[in-house]
Amino acid sequence: MRTLARRSRGAGPLALVAALLGLLMLFAPAASAAGGLSDAAATLKKGQVYVAPTMQDRFSQAQADALTKKIEKADKPIFIAVVPDAANKDTVLTDLRTLVGIDGVYGVWRGTSGFMARSDRGAMGAGVADRIGGAVSRADKGDIDATLNDFVDQAAPQTKGTGVNHSTSIAWVVIPVALVALAGAGVFFLFRRAKKRKEEQARAELEQLRRVVDEDITAFGVELERLDFNPGAPDADDAQRTDYSHALDSYEKSKRLMGEARKPEDVKQVTEAIEDGRFQLATLAARREKRPLPERRPPCFMDPRHGPSVKDVDWAPVGGSARPVPVCQADADRVAAGLDPAVRTVDTEHGPQPYWNAGPAYAPYAGGYYSGFGGGGLLPGLLVGTMLGSMMSSPAYAAAPMMDGGHGGHGGYQDQYEGGDYTGADFNAADFSGSDWSGGGDFGGGGDDW
Repeated sequence: MRTLARRSRGAGPLALVAALLGLLMLFAPAASAAGGLSDAAATLKKGQVYVAPTMQDRFSQAQADALTKKIEKADKPIFIAVVPDAANKDTVLTDLRTLVGIDGVYGVWRGTSGFMARSDRGAMGAGVADRIGGAVSRADKGDIDATLNDFVDQAAPQTKGTGVNHSTSIAWVVIPVALVALAGAGVFFLFRRAKKRKEEQARAELEQLRRVVDEDITAFGVELERLDFNPGAPDADDAQRTDYSHALDSYEKSKRLMGEARKPEDVKQVTEAIEDGRFQLATLAARREKRPLPERRPPCFMDPRHGPSVKDVDWAPVGGSARPVPVCQADADRVAAGLDPAVRTVDTEHGPQPYWNAGPAYAPYAGGYYSGFGGGGLLPGLLVGTMLGSMMSSPAYAAAPMMDGGHGGHGGYQDQYEGGDYTGADFNAADFSGSDWSGGGDFGGGGDDW
């Protein structure tokens, strides 16, 4: 397996590690010759795909190499192991995660039992890996190569963080010895590195959001101009002028707030202002046309630029189940005619995606549009089966809601580690809960020496 290429996360600790390497050699025990988990973990640290020798008749080394290249190209912390039935079905995933020591997404095909996947919260929303794993197992029906490739294809766009530079993993071999002298310095470095990476990620996410939100602001401005309302016109009354003034204020406010935004969470206030302004435009249009005033409803789910919704329709996103979603009249007509609605897509590293599948950075974007409609409760229901929905339904989201200024549940453990970070055995095992193995077969116990 090839060592993963990745930009360095800092050379400081490696220099310190080198200085203490001689000390380590005095205390390090002889390397274990046992197979099983230790071999699997050592291989996953280097190449992210491991195949037990007894399983190579079902998943060849050539297939493993091809899958490794796919993961390397995606540059994501995804780890795949193909192991025999002898691996302990109850603990193999958690044991591998502990030994590899890297925050990421882990998938294991076990003998005749099938496939299971779990992830750290820093790398993927709670339960997402488990759901993807179950879906690809059912679709590919025992084909290991197809299952693993489908899993990586679907998991990569939803995995946070980047691939791991193996050269830094030696730090976690040395840490048990080095902690005696470097505990204080090591903790300081870990938190400083985590803080720096989060700041860099936040800046990148904000720039990604800025392009999208600027488009929304521009579209709002076009609607203002298209309305062609003259406050001084003879047929304009005070209510109309109030609506227009409110909409204009919201437009100016959205531009100002976007200019002042310094982190992704700040975007929530911008889309709140746009939503409020668009409702005022809809109210003004109704007054001018002598129609009943519109009900205050959420924006069109398909694309908030469509303005306030007019009704709820049953609709299912790709790969999801049907649920009632608020839509504008045009999208309601499209769905009724059996056509695809006009969905808001945004550019991502994996090509255009609906905003609800474009990554956790879009949670404040969506949250602002729906904050006046019970955003913390409404959105997860609308987004079931999507990336944002998985994140918002996680315990982390419930503990630190995005709509109240959090960032996808970044708190506690999440503040320390993200996908690709070395954590050693310091990880939340509760995140690794999942359903049973997909594929059936012998669930026999067994040890870990394969």
